[in-house]
Amino acid sequence: MTNMLSLRDFYGKTLVELGRSNKDVVALDCDLSGSTRTSMFAKEFPDRFFNMGVAEQDMMGTAAGLAAGGKIPFASTFAIFATGRAWEQIRQSIAYPDANVKIVASHGGITVGQDGPSHQAGEDISLMRSIPGMTVIVPADAHEAADAVRWAASHVGPVYIRLTRDKFPVVYDEKKTFAVGKSTSLKKGKDLTFVACGMLTYVALEAEKMLANDGISAGVIDMASIKPLDEQAVLDAAVETGAIVTAEEHSIIGGLGSAVAETVSEKHPVPVIRAGIPDTYLSSGTPEELMEAAHLTPKGLADCARRALALKKKK
Repeated sequence: MTNMLSLRDFYGKTLVELGRSNKDVVALDCDLSGSTRTSMFAKEFPDRFFNMGVAEQDMMGTAAGLAAGGKIPFASTFAIFATGRAWEQIRQSIAYPDANVKIVASHGGITVGQDGPSHQAGEDISLMRSIPGMTVIVPADAHEAADAVRWAASHVGPVYIRLTRDKFPVVYDEKKTFAVGKSTSLKKGKDLTFVACGMLTYVALEAEKMLANDGISAGVIDMASIKPLDEQAVLDAAVETGAIVTAEEHSIIGGLGSAVAETVSEKHPVPVIRAGIPDTYLSSGTPEELMEAAHLTPKGLADCARRALALKKKK
């Protein structure tokens, strides 16, 4: 049975570890600490936790002020509110002055399920990726998320880390280390390469098995570092396999798929198929129903792979 772990649980635990080792680490939340798991930090360090109420814009401005005072603030809320409601504050008060603020948002993507379209963040990676100076990270599982949080605490500058509501299948063991600007090759292939992030990394691994049964050799790359992107890994995949399928729990516009397509089109054009949330609002439903609707399943990715191979043959 596949081991399932919660990224937000590991965030909460890691934040407490950081708080114990560094008194300058502080946490902010917007009345959602139970959901984002910053409640763990609040319980142990009540004097270093700030509940800002339902005021995301205020939270980002306050986090910038704390950073200016030498603190290392971790600001958390749901992804749709962190990046949508407070985008201007992030740009003007955090990114522009290069403030040392870490935005760790939970409930990214469509696996928020029954919360519905108002809470489904399909645009957050695009919004953060477009801001100069912002590092954007989408971990593949809980272990990678924990180390990404540790890395963010040691890095000087603004960081956006996207977590989810649902538990993810485990891809790595607890020794997994995160390196910004670097990807992880999980499987080498000859015919095409999946470049994935978040929970779609595991889905891509499952799609690779399906394709192998049909004699198709697919590689799988975990691209947790969306910005900066590991361009060399993308170009190597383009050269070695001649076709790429990107996979993400995010809009097909502006996220990982766009970043990969931009790199490939400029430096080594090959077919790129983007698997992600279609350019529409999805309805309320279970995570499984919504992922099926977006074709973000092993079968859906395998179908995308066959489309990419068909385009490759036409070249």
